[in-house]
Amino acid sequence: MFNSYLKTAFRFLLQHKTFSFINIFGLTMGTLCCLYIVLYVSDQYSYDKQHADVQDIYRINQHGISKAQGSEAYVCTVVAPIAPLMKKDFAEVAQFTRVVPFLGVDQHLMKYKNKVLYEKDAVYVDSTFFSVFNYHFVTGNPLTAMSQPYSVVLLKGTAEKLFGKENPIGKTITIDNIDNKFDYTVKAVVDESFGKSHLHANIFITMNSGDIGDYMLHTDAWTRNGYVASYIKLKPNTNVALLEKKFPAFVNRYAGEQLKATGYEEHLYLQPVRTIHTTTGLGGYQATQPVSPTFLTILLLIAVLIQVIACINFMNLSTARASKRAKEVGVRKVIGAERRDLVKQFLGESFLLSLIGVLLAMLLLLVAMPWLNQLTQADIQLSFFKDYRIWIMLAALIVVTGLVAGSYPAFYLSAFRAIKVIKGNFTSHISAKGIRRSLVVFQFVLSIVLITGIIVIYSQLNYIKTKDLGFEKDQKVIFSLYTADAVGHVPAFISDIRKLAGVKAASNASQYLSSPGYYSNSFFLKGQKNDEAKGTNFVITDEYFVRTNGVKLLTGRDFYPTDSSKVLINETYANMLGLNPTTAIGTRLYDSQDRMAEIVGVMKDFNFNTLHNSVDNFLVWMQRPHDDNWPHITVSAGSADYKTLLSKIETVWHKDMAGVPFSYSFLDEDIQKQYETEITLSRIINSFTLMAILISCLGLFGLAAFSAEQRSKEISIRKVLGASTQGIVQLLSKDFLLLVVVAFVIATPISWWAMNQWLQAFAYKTTITWWMFGISGLAVVFIALFTVSFQAIKAAVANPVRSLKAE
Repeated sequence: MFNSYLKTAFRFLLQHKTFSFINIFGLTMGTLCCLYIVLYVSDQYSYDKQHADVQDIYRINQHGISKAQGSEAYVCTVVAPIAPLMKKDFAEVAQFTRVVPFLGVDQHLMKYKNKVLYEKDAVYVDSTFFSVFNYHFVTGNPLTAMSQPYSVVLLKGTAEKLFGKENPIGKTITIDNIDNKFDYTVKAVVDESFGKSHLHANIFITMNSGDIGDYMLHTDAWTRNGYVASYIKLKPNTNVALLEKKFPAFVNRYAGEQLKATGYEEHLYLQPVRTIHTTTGLGGYQATQPVSPTFLTILLLIAVLIQVIACINFMNLSTARASKRAKEVGVRKVIGAERRDLVKQFLGESFLLSLIGVLLAMLLLLVAMPWLNQLTQADIQLSFFKDYRIWIMLAALIVVTGLVAGSYPAFYLSAFRAIKVIKGNFTSHISAKGIRRSLVVFQFVLSIVLITGIIVIYSQLNYIKTKDLGFEKDQKVIFSLYTADAVGHVPAFISDIRKLAGVKAASNASQYLSSPGYYSNSFFLKGQKNDEAKGTNFVITDEYFVRTNGVKLLTGRDFYPTDSSKVLINETYANMLGLNPTTAIGTRLYDSQDRMAEIVGVMKDFNFNTLHNSVDNFLVWMQRPHDDNWPHITVSAGSADYKTLLSKIETVWHKDMAGVPFSYSFLDEDIQKQYETEITLSRIINSFTLMAILISCLGLFGLAAFSAEQRSKEISIRKVLGASTQGIVQLLSKDFLLLVVVAFVIATPISWWAMNQWLQAFAYKTTITWWMFGISGLAVVFIALFTVSFQAIKAAVANPVRSLKAE
C-alpha cells in the first residue's frame, strides 16, 4: 500500500515539473534557513551542558541596594569570602570554587625557552576548580592539577602554540602582564571537546600564586573587589528555594557591620550554570559574551515564518491546480477510492516533497555552513548531527511541514463530488479562491514585517554610528600595552609620538573610552559619612585626556601638568552628589580609604558606555603627576592619512618598545563592536528576509502562471475585441495589488509594535516614522508587480488564435 502511494506521488511530481520545482525549491530554502537557525539557537543553549547535566552547579549572584542613592545596582559576581563561607555554613553545599579575572589585562606575554607569544583569557581559580567543573584532560590529573602554588593548566591550543609537540607537563613557563611577572609549572592540558562553556579561558592559574589571587584567598572584605565569579556545587536533591531563604541571615552574620557602614544591602541568589550564557544585563565579570534570549526567540520566529511561507506556496499552488486534478479525483472515486485513500495520496505527495526539501537542505547546509557561520559570527559544527535530538527535530520538521503544506489541499481535493467533477462542475463548501487570497495576504504581511524590521534596525545602527557621543571618536588610534616592562616605556614613547607631524594630542590612561570595564569607587563630601558615599565609574589619566578625546567642559578648567589628586566629574555625578555644576569647583571628595580629590572642572555628559544605557556617573582622576604609567594610550590624529602616520608611529614604537609586537586599534571601530549582537541580527534578517521574499516570489509566480492559464480564453477574447497588452496586464495584476494593500494595512501596526519592543533595549534610539512603512509597502508592491507582470505580459502577448482553436 505504501509503495503504491509513493509511486503515485513520484509519478505526479514528474508529470508536473514546474509545480514540483517551485515547491521543492521553496521547501528546500525554507528548511535550510530553519535548520541552520535551530542549530545556531541549540548551540547557544548548549553552553555548559557538560557541567549542568552532570552536576548541580550554581553561580552565586547578588544585587545590592544603596540606601544613600535610593537605587538598585545589579551585579552578577560577588566578593571573595562568600563561597567558602557557604561551604562552611550550609550542609547542602558539596563544594565551591571561584574564578578571578585579571581585571583590565587583555593579553599576557608567555615565554618558554626562546618561544614568546601573546595569549588572551587568563584567570585565577581555586584548587577545587576541576573537581567542580567537568573538563576533558588531554594530559595531567584533574584532582592534583591546581594543588600546588604557581601551577598552571593550559588549553590545548595554547599549549600547542607554546610547546609544539613537546610534552608540556612539568615545564616552567613565564607569564608576564601589567600586574605581575611570575614563573609557573604546567600541570595539565585541557580541551573543550566536552562542549562550550561560559567559563572559556586559555590559561588557568591556581589562586595561591601571589598578587591578586593570593589576596582573594585571604580577604574578608564584603564591600569591595566584587568581581569574583563564585560557584557552588550542591548535593543531590537539594531544595534550592529553601537554601536561598537562609541567605539573608547568612549575609547579616558575616557582613552586617561592613554593609551598615557603607549603606548597602546585599541580597544573594543562585543561578543555574546552564542559564548564564543566555542571561544578559547582569553586568559584572563575563568570560564570554552572553546572548539575549529575545535575540534567539526572534531568530526562531524568523525560521518559523520562512518555513510557513514555503508551506503557503505549496497550499496555494495545490489548490490552484485543483481544476487540473478534479477529474482524476472523480475517476478515482467512481472506481472505488474512498476519501481517506485520496487524503493519504495527497499527503503522501506533500510528505515526499518535504522529505526531498529536507534532504536537499542538508546537502546545501554542508556547502553553505562556512558562509552561514560567517554571517552569524558563530562556529556551528556538523558534529551537531551526532545528537539524536537533531534527527528527531528533522523528522518532526518533515512531518509538520508535510501536514501543514498538504493538509488543506488533501482535504479540499478529496472533498470533490465524483459526478459533478466528471461533468466539469465542481465546487467546495470552502472557497479555494478565498483561502488562496488569505494565504497570499499572509505572505505579504510577513514580507512587509521583515522588510520594516530591516529598515528600523538599519536606521538604529546608523543612529548609533552617527550619534554625537559627547566626545570625538573619529581619528583616534588606541595602543594597549600588556606587560609591566612595556608600560614602563610609556613616558619615552608618548613623548616621542607627540612630536610627530599629524599627531594632535596623546593621552595615557588606565582605560580608554568605550573600554569594556572601568574602575569604580564611591566618594562622599566633607562632613558626610561613608554610608552617604555615591558610586561612580572612573579612569586615572594624565593632563592630556580632555583635549585628546574632545571632551567638553561645562565649568572649571582642564588639568595642569603640576596637578595632584585633582578630578573632573560629569554633570550626572555632580547632580548625584547634590552639587551645582557652576559652584562645584574646589569641592573636595573623600573615599573609604581616606583619599582626597579636589574637583577642578565639570564635564558635559558624554556616552562613555554603550547606548543601550543612559549616561552614568563618571570621573576622571589625575592622582599624581607622572608617578604612574598606564597601559592604554589614545592618539588623536590630525589627518586621515593613517598609513603615513602609523608608519611613523611604528618606527618610534620599535625604538622605544623594543621586542614588543606593534598593535593598535581604532576607537570608532571599538565602539562599533559594542553592538555586535545588533549587527549580527541585522545581517541575519537581511539574508533570511531576502530568502523569504524569493520563496514568496516563486509562489506568486506560480499562482500568476496558473491564473493566466485559467483565464487564457478570456484573455484571447478580450484581445480579439481590441484589448491592449497594457490593459491585459492591468487586468491580471490588479487582484494581486489589492492583496498587497490589504497586507500593508494589517502589517503596519504589527511592524510598529514589534520594532518598538526591540528598540526598548536602547536608552537612545531612532524614531519610527511613516516613511519606514511606506518603503516596505512600496518594496512589496514592486516585488509583486515584477513577479506577476512577467506572466501577465507573457499571457497578453500570446497568440489568441491558438487558445480559441483549442476551444
